[in-house]
Amino acid sequence: MRTYDIERYLNIRSAYGASFSADGERLSFLMDTTGVPQVWTVDSPGAWPEQRTFYEERVTFASWSPERPELAFGMDKGGNERAQLFRLEPDTGVIENLTEHPDAKHRWGGWSHDGERFAFTSNRRDNAVFDVYVQARDGSGTDAELVHEGDGWLTVGGFSPDDSKLIVQEAYSNFDQDVSVLDLATGELTHLTPHQGTVRFQSPEWGPDGENVYMVTDRGSDTLELVRYELASGEFTTVETGGDHELEGISIDHDSRRLVYSRNVEGYTELTFGELTAPDRIDALPQPDLPNGVAGGVSFSPDGERAAVTVTASADTANVYVVELATGDAERWTLAATAGIPRDTFVPPELVRYPTFDGRDIPAFFTLPEESPEGETPVIVDIHGGPESQRRPSFSSVKQYFLSRGYAYFEPNVRGSAGYGKAYGHLDDVENRMDSVADIEAAVEWLHDHPAVDPDKIVAMGGSYGGFMVLAAMTEYPDLWAAGVDIVGIANFVTFLENTGDWRRELREAEYGSLEDDREFLESISPINNVEKIRAPLFVLHGENDPRVPVSEAHQLVEEAREHAHVRELIFDDEGHGFSKLENRIEAYSQIADFLDEYVRSAPAADD
Repeated sequence: MRTYDIERYLNIRSAYGASFSADGERLSFLMDTTGVPQVWTVDSPGAWPEQRTFYEERVTFASWSPERPELAFGMDKGGNERAQLFRLEPDTGVIENLTEHPDAKHRWGGWSHDGERFAFTSNRRDNAVFDVYVQARDGSGTDAELVHEGDGWLTVGGFSPDDSKLIVQEAYSNFDQDVSVLDLATGELTHLTPHQGTVRFQSPEWGPDGENVYMVTDRGSDTLELVRYELASGEFTTVETGGDHELEGISIDHDSRRLVYSRNVEGYTELTFGELTAPDRIDALPQPDLPNGVAGGVSFSPDGERAAVTVTASADTANVYVVELATGDAERWTLAATAGIPRDTFVPPELVRYPTFDGRDIPAFFTLPEESPEGETPVIVDIHGGPESQRRPSFSSVKQYFLSRGYAYFEPNVRGSAGYGKAYGHLDDVENRMDSVADIEAAVEWLHDHPAVDPDKIVAMGGSYGGFMVLAAMTEYPDLWAAGVDIVGIANFVTFLENTGDWRRELREAEYGSLEDDREFLESISPINNVEKIRAPLFVLHGENDPRVPVSEAHQLVEEAREHAHVRELIFDDEGHGFSKLENRIEAYSQIADFLDEYVRSAPAADD
């Protein structure tokens, strides 16, 4: 089989995050053709797109005004996540900085329906909390009006149909949120979701008449359901249930009353489009003819007759499709290139379940390379971050690269992962943290029994919280691993919580435990305090500007671990929590490939 080098794989493009223009004639989307995501537009299926922004930094979102030929977009600097908001006139190329507070984070909250204003949250007043702001479309810098002072992690869920109110969501952890309504005239904040314990209230959306708020919640079940909250009565009504599966979110077009909600079925997305014919009645429209994978980022056309959707699959890149809602017919509008690599060389995974120490089964995606000699195939166990995240069947150029080099790929959704209900998501909380690491040991035991796998060539790899899982697995079960790759990972929970961004500390303590109450336990499970147990070679990669897991986590780990095992370190001065720039990604994964070749196996040289 012909092979390609990592640079070719990392030049595979993704197109996503679509938004319809006010006249319905154009789509904006993000695409990383230049090496980092920028704003592009296209006016018909498969037409040649036009690039609209030309920065060396990543653009994080783009949203058309509902009334004017202009876009809002966000961009940070060097991965620092302090996104600023900008206004772009695509027809003239004029770009204006709307926020002009480079030391603060800005979280987009949507346009008003008349396109005159937009809302956002920012920590510009106090680095540790987010406030709600409303600003005129042509304002800048200090022109934003502070409409609500917050005391936590706030986001805006959009303007009401008459633009008089905002939905405000507050997050305490990934499994615990609240939803309120802010009256812009009076400043009154009405709390809709008082509750005890941890309850998810997510994806809040105004109903078409402004009298109801729809959202997904697990307030009365283990899995997320679609509910309606009636503002007048203060009562909840269940609209749709997901059964054993989570309903992940909802999007509503106010004028047409069209909506879409998504169901997470073992990581795959099932979209349901429909029309809200009564407050609790959804008349389903034909099932959209989309690839089987992960779908989201829905944008309705101005007339509500079409919807743009981003779809990715394990063996296909992310692209934007437009669905004709009356028929369900879908057409791909973007053609994200595969760098000349044939699409039929991309390998899809198998969904498997493996037993773990307490008798439950853990879901995972397992992918074997095209050639898998019996008993000789090395495996990369790629552990997701979060921890309340989920490995899903979306495209990964890195994964396909290592598959082409003969590595199998194993992607577990250990306890604590999202997508499998509330109870499963809480199984790793605080004192149960190491149970999720035991699920990784069980994964390796399952791999040992697979006829294709070489049990002496199993690699642990992960990023962020997944980096902690790599380090924990290497200290708890040191004899299982041929090598480890830790990308922007946590080495010491105490120093991580002390040094992470002020706005994140409370959120993370809700999951991991608090410095005040759980310091001794956090010290006991921190890999840095068990580093002498590491036996396998370890590669540590980090971004100098990481606001989530400070680069000091990497430095202290490397210094300690080098006394006990072979350790490499690679720090990027212009990156944050992960690697967004193409040249850095090429360097990072080239070095990872060389590292694994040296310590795990020798792969054949690429043809080009």
